[in-house]
Amino acid sequence: MTGPAMSGEAAAARREGPADLRLAVPALAAWAAAAAALTADGRTVTVGCAAAVLAACLLLAAVRGGMAVVVAAALLCGAAGAAVGALEGADTRRGPLPELARRYARVTLEVTVTGDPRAVRPHVRGAVRDRPAVAVEAEATRVVTGDGPAAPAATAVRTPVLLIARQSWAGLLPSTRVRAEGKLAPPSRTGDRVAAVLRVGDDQERPHVIGGPTRLQRAAARLRTGLREATDGLAPDARALLPGLVVGDTSRVPPDLEAAFRATDLTHLLAVSGGNFTVLLALLTGPAHLASRAERRGLAGRLGVPLRLTALLGGGLALGFVVVCRPEPSVLRAAACGLITLLAIGTGRRRSLLPALAAAVLLLVLWDPWLARSYGFLLSVLATGALLMLSPRWSAALRRRGVPPRIAEALAAAGAAQAVCAPVIVVLAARVSLVAVPCNLLAEPAVAPATVLGFAALALAPVAMPLAEGLAWAAGWPAAWTAAVARAGAGLPGAELGWPTGPAGGLLLAAVTVAGVFAGRRLLRGPWSRAACVLLLLLALVRPAPLTRVVTGWPPPDWRLVACDVGQGDALALAAGPGAAVVVDAGPEPRAVDRCLRELGVARVPLLLLTHFHADHVDGLPGVLRGRAVGAIETTPFDRPAGQAAFVRREARRAGIPVTEAVPGERRRLGELSWEVLWPPPAGTSAVAEEGPNDASVALLVRAAGLTLLLLGDLEPPAQRELREARPDLPPVDVLKVAHHGSAYQDPELLSGPRPRLAVISVGAGNPYGHPAARTLAALRARGAVVLRTDTDGPVAVTDAAVAVTRGRGRGRGRRTWARCQGRPPCGINDLWIPLALTPTSAVSTPPARPPPMPGPCGSCSSATLSQCRSRTCRSTGGRRSRSRARHWSTRSCGTDAAASATSSTARSRTC
Repeated sequence: MTGPAMSGEAAAARREGPADLRLAVPALAAWAAAAAALTADGRTVTVGCAAAVLAACLLLAAVRGGMAVVVAAALLCGAAGAAVGALEGADTRRGPLPELARRYARVTLEVTVTGDPRAVRPHVRGAVRDRPAVAVEAEATRVVTGDGPAAPAATAVRTPVLLIARQSWAGLLPSTRVRAEGKLAPPSRTGDRVAAVLRVGDDQERPHVIGGPTRLQRAAARLRTGLREATDGLAPDARALLPGLVVGDTSRVPPDLEAAFRATDLTHLLAVSGGNFTVLLALLTGPAHLASRAERRGLAGRLGVPLRLTALLGGGLALGFVVVCRPEPSVLRAAACGLITLLAIGTGRRRSLLPALAAAVLLLVLWDPWLARSYGFLLSVLATGALLMLSPRWSAALRRRGVPPRIAEALAAAGAAQAVCAPVIVVLAARVSLVAVPCNLLAEPAVAPATVLGFAALALAPVAMPLAEGLAWAAGWPAAWTAAVARAGAGLPGAELGWPTGPAGGLLLAAVTVAGVFAGRRLLRGPWSRAACVLLLLLALVRPAPLTRVVTGWPPPDWRLVACDVGQGDALALAAGPGAAVVVDAGPEPRAVDRCLRELGVARVPLLLLTHFHADHVDGLPGVLRGRAVGAIETTPFDRPAGQAAFVRREARRAGIPVTEAVPGERRRLGELSWEVLWPPPAGTSAVAEEGPNDASVALLVRAAGLTLLLLGDLEPPAQRELREARPDLPPVDVLKVAHHGSAYQDPELLSGPRPRLAVISVGAGNPYGHPAARTLAALRARGAVVLRTDTDGPVAVTDAAVAVTRGRGRGRGRRTWARCQGRPPCGINDLWIPLALTPTSAVSTPPARPPPMPGPCGSCSSATLSQCRSRTCRSTGGRRSRSRARHWSTRSCGTDAAASATSSTARSRTC
């Protein structure tokens, strides 16, 4: 985005007459033809180009002037775009590499690095996290194949490839020549700009450099390194963000800050964009709408530099900008969009802005046809076009309604860019940011000072580091403000709205946006209607819990346990008072658990208990810590895997949270919530617990408002059997959190002993492990338990009325019904158990104590009594429409024949 300054110039252009769109048609023709020809058949492209050239010649010979010239130009530019696209696309199909990639062959490649290595965020796959890696774009120049006694065969090639290597490869500079060995694989998407992906072998920890980078790249690297060194003493967010704002260096940006920028649609600030270059041009030429006038400002105006010389100086500035930020397509695209202003200044024709944008698109597509399929290129062009065409009209409309001119211009620029870019973003992200416009407005004033001071620090770092550090300190304040805006915006409950993805979702959002613009012209005329719209927006962003519960039915007001839908992993919340919850495990991904806790209104976590250190239980830890007061973290005493245990302690230390270890027999209470640690035994006392991380999981017996819950972590059958033998006094439970995502490895007697009425399985949809296993589901149902699973039912809530409520994964509304037998409580609800009252941050060990026997009402309950209770007091209500649906599990008697006395309360009829 190029900011409000470009909008001011566009407003001046609009006053001079209609926009000149004649060059836009040939540019769009070249764009579309290049995108189609990249993967098209060569003969088809040849015939099409010949036909287009012939048609253009015939048209020019038959008709003179007018639209004939525009049509002929479109045909010729389309032919040119198709020709270069076909030639560029052929590079990904010629030579031996594509076939070797399809065979997953092991090869040795000599490559020339063409782009900066970028970090690949590690993903959680089951219980483990991928090793951190970098992706390096390169061009293969030589491939060596052959194993065994045959001599290796070397072939000269010129094929684009992608290298996946260790983090130690992150220091490679573009133009460096490297030799790499590994296994080839085809790209993940057809029609990609790389012909093959090479996964560098683990034995090649460091790159084997056979040719150093060019002097130009080394000079640019020194400047970038100097800027990073100058920011070393800044606050974490400013230190991470400032290099990204100045030169697009995002190597220090942590995942949570990156996610905040993505949620608020501020990611254009993390990449080098037209806005960076516009700020530098404004320093040279002054405001864009005055740049070609006598009253122009800026350094050139104050020094009396002529307009044409000013344009030349701006061109030199653009060259330096490209060198420092690396001559990659994204950087060249930003420089080309920024040169629009320079062309306007040099020619003195402000109406040439749109033709200059079209010319920049045409030249860039012909130079690099792969830009025709780049979403980043599309977003950049759309944003600039909106600032030139939509923003002036919207600004004028706002001024007519009494909005001050500067505020109207800023609102129009941000709104226009968001309106045209949002349909493209939703194709990629399946969500709409409701805070994008206000966050862009709040961040906009900080961009200019951060960019100018950051570039000054970058220029001075090689010669005067103390002065560069002072400038970086000054630039750190606006950078920190930008990060604070992103975090605050992303922290709002309604920051993002889910939306259908793909082209259909994009078209739907575009239609909604157009309808909203036309409706807004009528709705926003009166002050009351504008106030009502602002109030509705605030309610959508803040999402007060009572209002959200009325609209969606989620969460139920009296929830005691919620199994969050975090994919293939565990994350449970136990209600511990208003706005507070004890959280058991954090899931595999921070955003998922953060979203779940925000929906529940959890702002305080007195205790976060991590059952074991597998990635699908602990990698979401930053999401639990985000914006919440966490009293303590309690973990298993077995630090395996060591890397993920270190990750937990590192995050806790960064947040200033104490870490303790669970002790068997430990009992705690928080209001109506209490729990006892059942497993694991102390280190050195159980060979089973030391066999692996799963068998070292913390198992809990929880009491919450009369409900009894058994949480088994990821215990395997050996640990389950040892737990059962160590605690034969386990009472019947209302809810069982099934161990290890419902895997096939369960101890049948542990499933039968507690006789759960409800079994909850936290599992990810489409997981490759077959969880939950069919035989586990059958065993639970055979024992009378109702089974709910997060992969099909969504998040599951259990209320203090012994009701299970599921939100569901679909977007449709479901019927909410519930039933309850009031005469006699089911088994396990009123058994007497008085735990020790401990503070949430303490870890006190008490000897395991056998709970007293259950009182009479439960012990004397029989199937006959239960039937009488059901007929007399069981009630079922239905008909309330909501996004949630409730499940009722069976109640059972305490007699020996549990199966005979089990009854279901899932009926929707008025009688039981």
